Amino acid sequence: MAECEACLVDVYDTLLSSDFATNMTKLRKLAGLTPEAWEEGYRQVGPALRIGQQSKAEAYARIVESAGADPRPDLVRALVDLDRESLLRSARLYDDSLPFLRTLRVLGIKSAIVSNCTEHTRDLLEADGVAALADTLVLSYEVGYAKPGAEIFYDALDRLGVAARRALFVDDQPSYCVAAAALGITAVQIVRGEPDGKAPAAGIAVVRSLTEVEAMLTAPASGPTAPASGPIAPASGRRLETGQH
Repeated sequence: MAECEACLVDVYDTLLSSDFATNMTKLRKLAGLTPEAWEEGYRQVGPALRIGQQSKAEAYARIVESAGADPRPDLVRALVDLDRESLLRSARLYDDSLPFLRTLRVLGIKSAIVSNCTEHTRDLLEADGVAALADTLVLSYEVGYAKPGAEIFYDALDRLGVAARRALFVDDQPSYCVAAAALGITAVQIVRGEPDGKAPAAGIAVVRSLTEVEAMLTAPASGPTAPASGPIAPASGRRLETGQH
């Protein structure tokens, strides 16, 4: 990849972490359901939630009703409110996330946040400062399609006006990286914290932080820090000055 004009960046476990397990437990207890009933109900509505075919209110009403309970409007509203509150409270940006997005701007590289997610993720990205630093947000529940499908990648590229061969994609899921690479996008898998058993995809670079991706973007072509496949040069040709990270 000779030049990078755009960077497509995942959200969860890439830019930030969220305690989904604890959040789900809070919701289940509020609904008064057993773990088994809640898990089965969420399994049924999850796919539709991710691509916006159901709202959180519709999904939670269905989960409660499928468990044989009464989906009272006040209960459904409370579940939706708790969902949003728990997400915003539990989410934690990684230390390198906002500096990385700022670096992209300094280098003249466009950015798209590309996420498989559900309702309230836009609120989260606006609250934590990510939305203000990105050129566009491509969220599965808003656009109606999700990774690893090609549509969500093409949507992001179209919004940025960049060809696939000029784009970089960063995600924690190896299958999504493979899907992006199949479209001609340079893909990098990020593994935060301890390895979770997901085997890296063949031919996909693996990093442990966005700081490493930044180094790939700013390394001179013949520099010692360039990755084995060669550096990813920003289209502007600029290098980040010391102190601007």
